[in-house]
Amino acid sequence: MYVEDYVSNLSRTKISMSIPMWDLHILNIRTSKAESVGILRVHHSIGDGVSLMSLFMSCSRKVSDPDALPTLPASKKPKPCSSSGGFLQHFIRLFSVLLIYWNTLVDVVMFVITVLFLDDTKTPLKGPSGAGSTPRRIVHRIVSLDDVKLVKNAMNATINDVMVGVTQAALSRYLNRKYAGKNNKGGGGAAGNSNLPKNIRLRATSFVNLRPYLGNEVISETMKSSSDVKLGNLIGYVLFPFTIALREDALDYVRSAKATGKRKKATLEAIYTYFMAKTFNKFFGAKWGSILTQTTLLFSNVPGPQEEITCFGHQVAYVAPTCYGQPNALMIHVVSYANKINIILSVNEGIVPDPHQLCDDLEESLKLIKDAVIYQGLVDCNVY
Repeated sequence: MYVEDYVSNLSRTKISMSIPMWDLHILNIRTSKAESVGILRVHHSIGDGVSLMSLFMSCSRKVSDPDALPTLPASKKPKPCSSSGGFLQHFIRLFSVLLIYWNTLVDVVMFVITVLFLDDTKTPLKGPSGAGSTPRRIVHRIVSLDDVKLVKNAMNATINDVMVGVTQAALSRYLNRKYAGKNNKGGGGAAGNSNLPKNIRLRATSFVNLRPYLGNEVISETMKSSSDVKLGNLIGYVLFPFTIALREDALDYVRSAKATGKRKKATLEAIYTYFMAKTFNKFFGAKWGSILTQTTLLFSNVPGPQEEITCFGHQVAYVAPTCYGQPNALMIHVVSYANKINIILSVNEGIVPDPHQLCDDLEESLKLIKDAVIYQGLVDCNVY
């Protein structure tokens, strides 16, 4: 609680513009997760999540090999298309290209409409337009990466698909409890049944990295050897609709996330929204180029080191990146580290007064989805 209060108090202050725009706070106190805590606060103009993670990785070494840099999960590269092939293959390629451009057109139009007037449904998670200037409460919960991989492999999905599905399930549980409380005040409603309104529009503004990861090379050497390396901010935005409902089959949350994720991969939305935000910021100021206030939450998933690491000789127990100053009342970061996944919530306490309950819902939702995979025989229980 002391660490939480300390970080919350930091969110009440701004970084001085008269000195380098970062500071490091070392709390030499023991918590349930670590022997001490280091809090690195960096102004967002210096870099986005991938830039800062890459810089952090360049200062880190493997516990198993003190001279070796840590490694990040390798991203799958698209297979090159062969120039040979019959009419059917050429037709499929042409159709795929046209589909991407059509999806991009639809997504960009929806993005513009959202900027202008399309707001999410007013729910207990939706904050007012001025939420960016309020202090934040930042909490986190560590779950097993092996459990997430179990679901991922069983459903032929990605880590991001599983974590989005878990988040959809958790938000559904959380909102159902909130609406049950409102109904009970009025004399009706039950926590065990669905108390959710129909047709809730709840979307996340998801951040998409537009650069390759730099974590496996020392940043200073990389910048000297290549003029094409870009740190700073190079991220696009994707509007990701969340399904809010109570499902009989918990795996439906992952299936829904997988289908939406597949659709979002077949679009250039992130590239166009990056240039749109850059243009708005140039001509109308930072407030017009900021992240959308019409969506309910912000969501980010950043892969971290695959093995235990040290930073300047100190072994790292966990990594918990997050932000404050954003206009949304809820922001969720997901970062992997060794055999763990850390889920970090940055909330406006006036809107989300019980972030630890939401962490409980996230942890319980992952357990329910994992149990559903085992119960339905989608994984060999003996191997598990």
